[in-house]
Amino acid sequence: MAAIALQSAASGLSALSTKLDVIANNLANVNTDGFKASRANFQDLLYVERQQPGVETATGDQRPTGLYVGLGVRVSGTQLNFEQGSPVTTGKDLDLFIEGDGFFKVNVEDAFAPGGVAYTRAGNFALNSDGDIVLANSEGRRLEPSLTVPTDAIRPIQISADGIVSIRQPGSETPTEIGQLELATFINPAGLKQLGSNLFGESVASGPPIEGNPLEDNRGGIRQGLLESSNVDPTRELIELIRTQRAFEMNSQSIRAADEALSTIAQLRR
Repeated sequence: MAAIALQSAASGLSALSTKLDVIANNLANVNTDGFKASRANFQDLLYVERQQPGVETATGDQRPTGLYVGLGVRVSGTQLNFEQGSPVTTGKDLDLFIEGDGFFKVNVEDAFAPGGVAYTRAGNFALNSDGDIVLANSEGRRLEPSLTVPTDAIRPIQISADGIVSIRQPGSETPTEIGQLELATFINPAGLKQLGSNLFGESVASGPPIEGNPLEDNRGGIRQGLLESSNVDPTRELIELIRTQRAFEMNSQSIRAADEALSTIAQLRR
């Protein structure tokens, strides 16, 4: 019946609309430091079984194929792409780039993320009024574990590849270590919860964080004076946008064809 075609096409329009939303969000964040692009995954819906395969026919043979009519499609989920973004040179001493796997840890409210800790690849840090190293965004989340820079520290601050933070103070030529950055990795980073503000939260799907120092246990190293750019590929996104638009038009044609078929059926008795 054309009614199934209407339902299938409508589900296609709904799923494609969601894909358009995901592509638009990717393109909107093409210049967001540490942003990770998402992809909408589709899956087909249930099927109406009209004939089973392998059923014995009147001649004693078996049907080689079945007869199934699908009921459409839906978005099964959005999948994060954790491919590393390109490094961008800034020359700022608190702009940090993770070369390899791992996330910086920052403090958040307990209600925002489990354990009051969120994770980010955006390494644009700054100092707050207390000298704490914080994310240079609207909330100013403190780095975890916290690192406080003395008020008399001489800039630039030195941060080594293994995350050791050192400063120089007036009257001393010897750098003083004030702490070490930690990174976290996950067995399934694609399962992290997207929290906004360049932050990710632990989830059951991601597994618990595996924490440690940079350059240990396959964690990446720290590069100072660089930022990780968004990993959105504008060319690929625009191609996906065109493909989605064409698929949207084809589903609209299916609705038009099903409507005409129903209209023809309705006029049979006139």
